[in-house]
Amino acid sequence: MNRTERFYRIELLIKSRGGVNFETLMDELEVSRATLKRDLQYLRDRMDAPIVYDRFDNLYKFEGGASGTAPAHQLPGVWFSESEIHALLTMHQLIDGLDAGGVLGRHLQPLLDKLNGMLGTTSTESRELMKRVKIVNPARRPVPSRWFEAIGSALLKRKRLDIVYFTRAKQTESQREVSPQRLIHYRNTWYLDAWCHQSDGLRRFALDAVRSAKALEGRAKDVALKTVEAELDGGYGIFSGKAIQWATLVFSPEAAQWVALEEWHPRQTLKTLADGSLEMRLPYADATELAMDILRHGPQVRVASPVALARQVAQRLREAAAQYPEASGR
Repeated sequence: MNRTERFYRIELLIKSRGGVNFETLMDELEVSRATLKRDLQYLRDRMDAPIVYDRFDNLYKFEGGASGTAPAHQLPGVWFSESEIHALLTMHQLIDGLDAGGVLGRHLQPLLDKLNGMLGTTSTESRELMKRVKIVNPARRPVPSRWFEAIGSALLKRKRLDIVYFTRAKQTESQREVSPQRLIHYRNTWYLDAWCHQSDGLRRFALDAVRSAKALEGRAKDVALKTVEAELDGGYGIFSGKAIQWATLVFSPEAAQWVALEEWHPRQTLKTLADGSLEMRLPYADATELAMDILRHGPQVRVASPVALARQVAQRLREAAAQYPEASGR
């Protein structure tokens, strides 16, 4: 059995029998004296297991426990294999990369320390291990940690928020009272879906545009998540809207190799055409983000419908080309 399985077995033997002597543990685990000593030391030092040696009875027990009774303390209920710990450390790097001001990483640090302890790594080895994972977040828009904490706390405690929000399109600030419904991390940016009591409806707020946030005593208005999803998630990307349209895009055979593996929208449909090109149909409410994603494929994609979207993309391509008159060859 591997080390993790031995830990389970040691816990079970001590818990079920109230105490076990060293020789019995060796026989049950089928390990050497040196290996068992290392396991017991590891459980005490790394896993904070309250295993003590009772000289009078010549037994290993849980501190505070007596034979036939449950111990006052127990070993952690969840154990991980080495490969699982490596996966969790990788996820920690991902969370740290998404984090707003290190808020989540700070609270998860005790777990990280425990995982490193389970691996038996030193602090130097741990730092070297974490260097092997790199998370790149291009165009990340950071959120001040104090606003992120206030919003996250209000969301979980179901409290209303008083926020000052900057609307980029209008270049104005406004003070609003909102009831937070959920947090979204989308394309390296955090958003808050909330019921806005000023506009009396659901709205989506970019957290990097929040100028201040303060939790209020009033209880948040609860909106069913199905309602939030139906109203804010129907269209393409982060832009919401109830008036859903369907776009048909045709990608060249070259681009199809990658696009066929991408999910642009949960309700998209894909169809491979006779010449190897790919037809994608997907819903959208606001064309802003969809047009940007279409433009990044340049000549490798054509908007087949609707006409209004095709005209919008074509106009943007013309405007982009107009930025380079010296390269037009005229």
